[in-house]
Amino acid sequence: MYSPAASLTDPPTDSPIADGVNWIQGVALGTTATTVAILAVAAIGLLMLSGRLELRRGITVVIGCFILFGAAGTATILTNVAGVDKQPSRSVSTPPSPQSDQLRPPASEPAAYDPYAGASVPQASQR
Repeated sequence: MYSPAASLTDPPTDSPIADGVNWIQGVALGTTATTVAILAVAAIGLLMLSGRLELRRGITVVIGCFILFGAAGTATILTNVAGVDKQPSRSVSTPPSPQSDQLRPPASEPAAYDPYAGASVPQASQR
C-alpha cells in the first residue's frame, strides 16, 4: 500500500523558534560549556590564591556559573513553591452518600482542662 509522506507544503509540526531556543540551551548548557566553566572556575581560583585577582571578582564569576547551570533547577523549585501545576488536575466530585453521615462519630465537647496550656495562658474556670 501507499503511505503518504509529509509534503513540503505541510506546515511544520515543531516551531522553528522553539527549535532555536533548544539549540541555544544545548550550546549554553552542553558538555563544552560545562568544561569551559570548570576551567574558568579553576583558573579564577588559582588567580585568587596567587593574589592576582581580587576576591569580589572571583566570587562574581563563581556565582555566575552557579546561576547559569542551576537556572533549570531553580525554576523548577520556584514553580513548585508557587503552586503552579503544569497540567491542571481534574477531579470528579461524587455526591456524599446518605450512609456517610451515619459513619461519622458524633462531635464531642472540648475538654475544659488542657494539660499542655502553659502557665502564661489563662485557664478556663472549672465547673
